[in-house]
Amino acid sequence: MKKTVLAILMMIAALPVLAQRPVAGVIYQTEKDVSYTAKTDAYARERLKVDVYYPETLHDCPVVVWFHGGGLTGGQKELPAELKEKGMVIVGVNYRLLPKVKIDACLDDAAEAVAWTFRHAADYHGDVRKIFVSGHSAGGYLTMMLGLDRKWLGKYSVDADSICGLIPFSGQTISHFAYRDMNGRGNLQPLVDEYAPLYWVRNLVPPMVLVTGDRNEELFGRYEENAYFWRMLKLCGHEQTYLYELDGYNHGDMVRPAFHILLNHVDKILKTK
Repeated sequence: MKKTVLAILMMIAALPVLAQRPVAGVIYQTEKDVSYTAKTDAYARERLKVDVYYPETLHDCPVVVWFHGGGLTGGQKELPAELKEKGMVIVGVNYRLLPKVKIDACLDDAAEAVAWTFRHAADYHGDVRKIFVSGHSAGGYLTMMLGLDRKWLGKYSVDADSICGLIPFSGQTISHFAYRDMNGRGNLQPLVDEYAPLYWVRNLVPPMVLVTGDRNEELFGRYEENAYFWRMLKLCGHEQTYLYELDGYNHGDMVRPAFHILLNHVDKILKTK
């Protein structure tokens, strides 16, 4: 009997830490304003930093890279409370903003931050094989672009397909409205060019989890954009593509309930590894 109990305990100890389940007695630390860039201009030195929240007493943990929203023109790095104390590492990222820079710079910054995470995950007790990328609105857009157009991460010697999962919240799948505005196009003038996730639809390796608010409450067809994107990924043969519409929630309100979906999918994906 004692041998059986010991064997069960050893099996439990060997299981991966699941993000949905708080782990009792774990000590967490936060390291703020860590530079992730090799860029040397003043705006990059000011802006390109991350905050890292990590469990001090766990190892080989899942990692979530989180990109803030703000329409690519505003916002600050954040460590979402809903992801804390879940046995996970959280990397909250700042990136340079329009119109001070062009959209290429935003995407390059985001890629550099993810590449930094791949290089340094183990320093914060994370597992490089369990890196998820997520974000809200503009952050969701960056998430999709990095996962689909492989050149951004490829510049930093990271294969986009090595990301464990992509979980954008209310991300724009056509070319981002702030980029369109800088090029003289309004919110009701859709564009699908090289800066649109839709342009790069392909049979991804990482799972893609799309979450939006209510189609009648969201920004300018955001649900419908994601629904079409979901369908095109499916037609490309990508079976691990999921679409959620949060009824009754607008673009801003959908963030908190969306974290429940994120955590569930982190658990599901890790169970298959």
